[in-house]
Amino acid sequence: MNSEATPGVRRIVVLGGGSAGWLTAATLAAELGGDTPGALQVTLIESPDIPSIGVGEGTWPTMRATLHRIGLSEVDLVRECDAAFKQGSRFDGWLHGGAGDRYYHPFTLPHGFGEAELAAAWLQDGRAQSFAESVGSQPQLCDAQLAPKQTTTPDFGGVVNYGYHFDAVKLGQLLQRHATARLGVRHVVDHFTAVRSHDNGDIAALSTRAHGDIEGELFIDCSGLASLLLGQHYGIGLRSERGVLFNDSALAVQVPHAAPEAPLASATVATAHAEGWTWDIGLPTRRGIGLVYSSGHTSDDAAERALQAYIGRCGLEAAGATPRRLRFSPGYRDKFWHRNCVAVGLAAGFIEPLEASALALVELSAAFIRDEMPAGRDDMDLVARRFNEAFAYRWSRVIDFLKLHYVLSRRDDADYWREHRSMASQPESLRELLQLWAHRLPSRNDFYRAEEVFPAASYQYVLYGMQFAPALRPLSADRLAAARSCMKDVTTMTRRLLGGLPRHRDLIDHIRAHGMPPSH
Repeated sequence: MNSEATPGVRRIVVLGGGSAGWLTAATLAAELGGDTPGALQVTLIESPDIPSIGVGEGTWPTMRATLHRIGLSEVDLVRECDAAFKQGSRFDGWLHGGAGDRYYHPFTLPHGFGEAELAAAWLQDGRAQSFAESVGSQPQLCDAQLAPKQTTTPDFGGVVNYGYHFDAVKLGQLLQRHATARLGVRHVVDHFTAVRSHDNGDIAALSTRAHGDIEGELFIDCSGLASLLLGQHYGIGLRSERGVLFNDSALAVQVPHAAPEAPLASATVATAHAEGWTWDIGLPTRRGIGLVYSSGHTSDDAAERALQAYIGRCGLEAAGATPRRLRFSPGYRDKFWHRNCVAVGLAAGFIEPLEASALALVELSAAFIRDEMPAGRDDMDLVARRFNEAFAYRWSRVIDFLKLHYVLSRRDDADYWREHRSMASQPESLRELLQLWAHRLPSRNDFYRAEEVFPAASYQYVLYGMQFAPALRPLSADRLAAARSCMKDVTTMTRRLLGGLPRHRDLIDHIRAHGMPPSH
């Protein structure tokens, strides 16, 4: 096209549906769309025959605020997406693979975190119980398969912090219905065929087979691993992290519960094996189980045998289901926003499913675009630079945190685990932190950005869950007493919560039948 790009941003075009596309479209339309003067029109183009990957079944607590802000009901999420509550992650077998090798990374901050030196006191007192159990109630609540809220707790409210487990395909469908019916998003179901460009290199329109050219001023690439706009059209490369985090393959299968009323877990269970690790996510009607592995260390057949063995140990039957094999290249784009195109979701990158960061990065990306929406083309390069700086930092922090789980492992049953511990595979930023943490606790000074992807508390849960033993100065008597007081409070709170919270499955059944009080 020969005309220059329109100065003002009035039309946003999202290429690709699924969780990333619809969550982004809804986030933008909920506050920037509508019928008011100056409102933006959001159009989402979705292929009629490219299925959603649909294996991102876990979220962080941030999803509660995201869904509330776009006007989606938590009751609808539970009823329509086979959703349950997630209180954190449990890691089995990551340290040595023997008896008692288990720890939690819960979603609730340690009680008194930032006020008392909890980890130092716990280490000094001899670690009679796990760190997570000493500083919070959530591990015990998860072990008892209790819910994070009561039947009288309002929509999106919680007694303790939580996110969700859900059917990712159904979430995309619910977001689609909500975005089109309530938020005014235009949905074009058609085959994308070509990019039409302005003379200056900006995208002017996306051509489709039946609907012609869909014009816009800002284009959001949610086309998944193909990255049709940022990757293929603009040629923005993928920064490989394969030398740091080796996994590039996964097998995923859906398995019925052992019985319809089987207890419902409220934590993602990640179990380490010689071949890699499995995720195990409990939904009300089924369990989603998958094995993540490195094709450079394990064959597909060995991975499938390990997956089937895990399912058998859980007393489950795969009912003849053939696992889906997924391939990915661990890494992220050299930049995420180029000219008038920004990539969100898998189009921006993917590392691996550990700690469920993928949807959280979608939320953060969509919120940044919403909050920093450029008024026109003159501002766009400034916003793009800020976006690229922010998300390069966030992706690198995700990689540090995921690598931490492997670096601290003492498993010696496969080269996969031994090579993960080698200095050559560790990011310099993580090596520096581990050197500092050998003599002090992770603190807010290490993670100074607003909206850190993983706060210092998350690092403490993993470090001390994996028996990392720093050489700390002894606490003074008053500081030790303050921390012990907090941990004594935890014992009282845990007893109260264990007696007052319903079974997780009972709460889900109640919400499905009766709903829950509206949020205020």
